[in-house]
Amino acid sequence: LTAQTRGAAEHYMAGIDSALAMSVGAMESLQAAIAADERCAMAHMALAREFQYRGQPAEAQASKARALQCMDGVTRRERQHLEAMARAVEGDVPAALALIREHLQEFPRDAFLLKQADGPFGLLGFGGEQDHLEANFALLDSVAAAYGDDWWFLSAYAFAHNELGRHAAARRLVERALEGQPRSGHSAHTMAHVFFETGEHQGGAAFLEEWLRDFPRQAQIYTHLVWHLALCHLGCGRPEQVQALYDETLHPERSPGAPLIALCDAASLLWRYDLYGLERPPGSRATVAAFAAARFPRAGIAFGDMHCALAYAAAGDTEALQQLLAQIRERLAQGKIPAGAVLPEVVEAIAAFARADYEAVVQHLEPMAEQVVRLGGSNAQRSVLEDTLLQAYIRAGHYEPAAVLLRQRLARRPSTRDTEWLAQV
Repeated sequence: LTAQTRGAAEHYMAGIDSALAMSVGAMESLQAAIAADERCAMAHMALAREFQYRGQPAEAQASKARALQCMDGVTRRERQHLEAMARAVEGDVPAALALIREHLQEFPRDAFLLKQADGPFGLLGFGGEQDHLEANFALLDSVAAAYGDDWWFLSAYAFAHNELGRHAAARRLVERALEGQPRSGHSAHTMAHVFFETGEHQGGAAFLEEWLRDFPRQAQIYTHLVWHLALCHLGCGRPEQVQALYDETLHPERSPGAPLIALCDAASLLWRYDLYGLERPPGSRATVAAFAAARFPRAGIAFGDMHCALAYAAAGDTEALQQLLAQIRERLAQGKIPAGAVLPEVVEAIAAFARADYEAVVQHLEPMAEQVVRLGGSNAQRSVLEDTLLQAYIRAGHYEPAAVLLRQRLARRPSTRDTEWLAQV
């Protein structure tokens, strides 16, 4: 690592470990590295990506520019790393992925660069491809031999297994990851997904309540882990326990998470409440819609746009929904939406559900059911769209396709709610 002082190098490494663990202190450690060596290009670039995660684009671009100004004397590995990261910060997903893949063939253990491609919010996840889950797994699999028992890699590898339905292997891998680093928020998140995909809501709630007890609230992943805990309570039929979680953490104006995570967690939770026929609490739909409008005033990231639509639809804000749709269609015409026509069709379906036009929901969403993966996010996050389609089937009287889909879901995992819906059908 090219750095002027050992202290700068140590701060940089601490920052990268915190970022990989989705814990606290990443930005502070990277800023300390820069204070110890203001020409530490790697720290400037890592800080740029952290700013970008937190919805601070101006700061991200400034840090990226500073990193590129400090490249004199860096190693070839660092230069390639910095060039790939710069493309990621600029939003040039195809170029960033091409550089990352090429770089990892020679330097497979460049974990922070691998992290940029990996996961539901990584470059592959937001690249709009139908097969990004398989591509993500293939990328991790290609470098697995280089990582051994590395705690971050085991957790990432477990998540990729889990998204493809390989839950037993995922559990074994993430348990090894937690043995290596018990306080990794990244690994706790992977474990939460294993519980979700296997329908173990009681076990998931017990794990998360215990694990979160000593985890810092300001950690990057804290809010999202609380969202998973809320889903566990809903899965156990305990909606009343979600109220405190929402009031303390998931309310978007109180959430310590990045704006995109705050929006997605709050909007999808409130939409689920309405889908499941639960009482309107927790939380004000108007507040979440206002947060969406303030933080995401124009269409941009497809996954965020989908959740803005959920927020506006839940609040009954027809005007905001139509403005969002107009922006999405404009971006689609300009070729700026990697997920293509999937996004406007999904938003049309959400708008139709809000006005109780369930036939229209089916018309828009059913043809896209196999393609919503292109929007990014995880299986657990996208399951809200499948739930929406199921409820549209039931409310429109399309009982046969509802029964087929429910039986498919129950074959994958037990679910009290799906069993009740199937009985209703």
